[in-house]
Amino acid sequence: MTAPAEFTRLAAEIAREAGEMLLAKRPARPEVVQTKSSPTDVVTALDRAAEELIRARVREVRPDDAILGEEGGATGEGAVRWIVDPIDGTVNFVYGLPDWAVSIAVEVDGEIVAGVVNVVPRGEVFSASLGGGAWLGGERLRCNTGVPLSGALVATGFGYQVGRRTVQGEVLAKVLPHVRDVRRAGSAAADLCAVAAGRVDAYYERGPQYWDYAAGGLVATEAGARLGGMRGRPVGPDMTLCAAPGLFEELHDLLAGFDPERDE
Repeated sequence: MTAPAEFTRLAAEIAREAGEMLLAKRPARPEVVQTKSSPTDVVTALDRAAEELIRARVREVRPDDAILGEEGGATGEGAVRWIVDPIDGTVNFVYGLPDWAVSIAVEVDGEIVAGVVNVVPRGEVFSASLGGGAWLGGERLRCNTGVPLSGALVATGFGYQVGRRTVQGEVLAKVLPHVRDVRRAGSAAADLCAVAAGRVDAYYERGPQYWDYAAGGLVATEAGARLGGMRGRPVGPDMTLCAAPGLFEELHDLLAGFDPERDE
């Protein structure tokens, strides 16, 4: 069986190539070609082109592997599955903001063993392999520890549907008095890597899909963070919560009092 570090190396190589293509081909204002869950949930032609490039590169070297992509869905049935978000933060990509990323994870028998998040405009490639730590270039990453909730800088994000956004705004208003401050970058993958790098202390959001958090989640946990959902459930679209142990529980308990998994 291929070692996790080899999957990470290959994922990083492909994520870099996709990122270079996106930078080279991105027009001044990319055209929205489709919307998904709402008029603000957009897809560009380059989302699709980047995913096709990634799929092609994976098939060249590992033709029997399965692939799950945000734009192209699930293909193949191998024990090894690649989890692909070609542009996490598409609205940022459209507007020319710097927090968008190519996210690629590799899952073996249902367990994520490799993850790469290429935050392309910033020239930062975050990577992790199971048991091998989290890295940014040659620097090993460690999340912030020993931070109380009152001193925590917390990242979050918002969904696309009106009812969900309304609830998320209400929850955020209740969280804000209890923390140092909040940040909203616009990419779940980049936010999870920010936890890993100690740029924020915690992150929570209702709505991220598997391809949004698969790679960044491994980067965060390999940097010492805890990743999960509410009330002992695993991470998932109902809630993605990430912070160092201790702060994770404090933020969880605060959120639990506000019923954050409702949509209206």
